[in-house]
Amino acid sequence: MKLFVGLITYGESSLKYLEEGLASLSSALYFLSQNDYSVVIFDNSENYYLNQEFIAKNYPNFQVIAQNRNFGFAKSYNHLLQLANQVQAEYFLMINPDLLLEKDAVKKLVESLDKDVELFSVCPKLYRWPFPEKPKEKIIDTCGLLLLPGLRFVDLGQGKVDDGSFDDLEILGPSGAAALFRMSALNKISIAGEYFDERMFMYKEDCDLAYRLFLAGGKSICVKEAIAWHDRTAADPGRGIFAALEDRKNKSQKVRRWSFANQHLIYAKYFKKQNLFSKIKIIASILSMFIFVLFKERFILPEYRAILSKIHKKHQ
Repeated sequence: MKLFVGLITYGESSLKYLEEGLASLSSALYFLSQNDYSVVIFDNSENYYLNQEFIAKNYPNFQVIAQNRNFGFAKSYNHLLQLANQVQAEYFLMINPDLLLEKDAVKKLVESLDKDVELFSVCPKLYRWPFPEKPKEKIIDTCGLLLLPGLRFVDLGQGKVDDGSFDDLEILGPSGAAALFRMSALNKISIAGEYFDERMFMYKEDCDLAYRLFLAGGKSICVKEAIAWHDRTAADPGRGIFAALEDRKNKSQKVRRWSFANQHLIYAKYFKKQNLFSKIKIIASILSMFIFVLFKERFILPEYRAILSKIHKKHQ
């Protein structure tokens, strides 16, 4: 099989996107015969029937896996990737349901991997959605992930007006919002059937995977001709520290705990691989986060014990 498409939905929160999102996906698969691709949707909620009913009615060739519980992103995507491996898919397309693909987006992504065997992964250029009917300027959501000193991962171009200046910059890997992977590359870095680190329930699991592919010698690019639109609610980095703090306040305590724990797990996994400058940045970041948590978000303090437990449970 040429292409396996995997999506993760979460009940009613995803349902509002499915009509437009799945229509754009179905249209973007026009260049493949039905025997050359498979679309499997993994629903993580107790209200799976909402999505299942809509999909069965409108996209009978799309499969839905309903779990009646939330397994998180890492474990859910691992299940989808294992299915892709079983059908010997060449490529795995990972996309969020809150995404609109332009018609040629998937075709251009696939062509990029077909042309360059050294590429492990590619991503489209994502713009912000929803957007005005006739936007005067396009705001970038992400052109892929960059790695900064101190194991800090950022989205290239996020929140910036697209003036073409980000088109030819190298990236570490694709954002989890939309990514096309070469399955043979993913199989190189899988451990006991795990591609994503399942200690990361949600948040930063895409950063971890991108970094592991990079360490394995993989190349990744943003295919600037492949365009999609993503509905992201996070604050733009360019708006400054006050906007970032306000955005953080609007996130649930659960989300803040997951993000905090997974960033520390990344520190533990890759600290030894960093140069001296990066190690100093990591130590400074750990100390500053501890001070912030101690005075501003004490509900996160129990995560330190959870982090140690995860590190001892399995070290990759």
